[in-house]
Amino acid sequence: MTALERQSSQAATGEVVYDDAGRVAAAETSAVKSDAGVDGAGVSCHAGAEEMKKAAAAAGQSEILEQFAKDYPQGPHDQPQTMCPAFGSLRIGLRMRRTATILSGSACCVYGLTFTSHFYGAKRTVGYVPFSSETLVTGKLFEDIRDAVYKLADPANYDAIIVTNLCVPSASGVPLRLLPKEINGVRVVGIDVPGFGVPTHAEAKDVLSGAMLRYARGEAEAGPVQAPRGGRSEKPTITLVGEMFPADPVTIGMMLEPLGLAAGPVVPTREWRELYSALDCAAVAAIHPFYTASFREFESAGRSITGSAPVGYDGTAAWLLSIGELCGVARDKVDAALNRILPAVRTALAKAPVKGRITVSGYEGSELLVARMLIESGADVPYVGTACPKTRWSESDREWLEAKGVRVQYRASLEQDIAAVDEFHPDLAIGTTPVVQHAKAKAIPGLYFTNLISARPLMGVAGAGSLAQVVNAAIASKARFEEMKAFFGSVGTGYTAGVFDEAPKEPAKVKELPLKKPSANDLPKEAMGC
Repeated sequence: MTALERQSSQAATGEVVYDDAGRVAAAETSAVKSDAGVDGAGVSCHAGAEEMKKAAAAAGQSEILEQFAKDYPQGPHDQPQTMCPAFGSLRIGLRMRRTATILSGSACCVYGLTFTSHFYGAKRTVGYVPFSSETLVTGKLFEDIRDAVYKLADPANYDAIIVTNLCVPSASGVPLRLLPKEINGVRVVGIDVPGFGVPTHAEAKDVLSGAMLRYARGEAEAGPVQAPRGGRSEKPTITLVGEMFPADPVTIGMMLEPLGLAAGPVVPTREWRELYSALDCAAVAAIHPFYTASFREFESAGRSITGSAPVGYDGTAAWLLSIGELCGVARDKVDAALNRILPAVRTALAKAPVKGRITVSGYEGSELLVARMLIESGADVPYVGTACPKTRWSESDREWLEAKGVRVQYRASLEQDIAAVDEFHPDLAIGTTPVVQHAKAKAIPGLYFTNLISARPLMGVAGAGSLAQVVNAAIASKARFEEMKAFFGSVGTGYTAGVFDEAPKEPAKVKELPLKKPSANDLPKEAMGC
């Protein structure tokens, strides 16, 4: 079923149709054979990171792996402790207008990724090219991918097609670089996002964003390109890099206005033509500091980059000064803007104080910014951990936090985040699901970073008081946690976990006997040469 046929079906029945799965006859399914988890050399999804890397290098992927190692250095763990990295790039593609997405990988991986993407609200078909050991070994998988791209390349429906290799095709060296760069006016962007090369789903967003910026930069250098949907800005623009709460770019635009500047597109963009606008900027703001490949493209285009963000009083002041310097704005004009903005930020912070000790951890890349905001709101933050790597674009945040006595942990493992909760005994733990679960089991309130903290404004005046309400409410719930813990005691832990017909009994402990060094009398006669 083509995209046009799906649209007609939806219009006629009112049913949202994502793909053609419902049209496949039951008899057809038995004809589909796939050893999708195993390639011809016997390397499977479960082979482990090192074996997958060796297979990828042997298959000619050394250059890609070396670039990944430079852009996304590994941490204390050899596998991501976030969700599958490819979810990040998949999510970016699915949020872009007139963009199709095709995955090549093990069926179980594709199922999990598409399920998660639709759970997070995607309402678009995800293309999938299945494979087997035979198609991997013979190269037929690449031919199948190429055929799928040709069938999908309809300029009436798409500006671009994103093709993503998951772990096994990447390890097997399926050469997406050999795909046509353009078919019927539709751009083709092939990327590899293996879990053994890209540590987190946050950095996978950069893999795709960087690849698209590189493609768009080549188009802009070759000649005229499509104008923005709303036309070009009359003022020089600042491109914002990093996914933010929708109100934050608006707030940043209001802070830039007194400087004679405007907020430009947010990268990752929502459609292809915004990539040209992002490149056509006066400067780049690295709101999220881990977009290494994207920053490389901006620097290749001759654009200057500044780190951190206008968060809190100190952060807003430093960021506006940096932007003014990069864009050549007169200092008296910058000072006038600061005198207008900073008192409002200070007032907002004073109206929404936060009292209590809070540990912060997560994998979105904005953890250091959140910690700064909490500290300026009055909180004691002894620890902030981020799954993302240390880069030069987060140096000012790290220096500011460490000057306040905060332990900053880049590439934080789950074990490190949990250890921080145990060490500092906070009034509130902000973190990933297992960190929050650990905290609550100890009667410590917890908030999930991604859904409850990232989903709030953080910049300027709007961000100054946005965290206080949810954070203070969580801290105030500590008495309820202690009451529940006192009531339930140790029920549901250790040997009491599970469902029983009778009261569970502690298993008898095995008596530990002291180890005795064997003597000659203990040895069998054969050992004594008898």
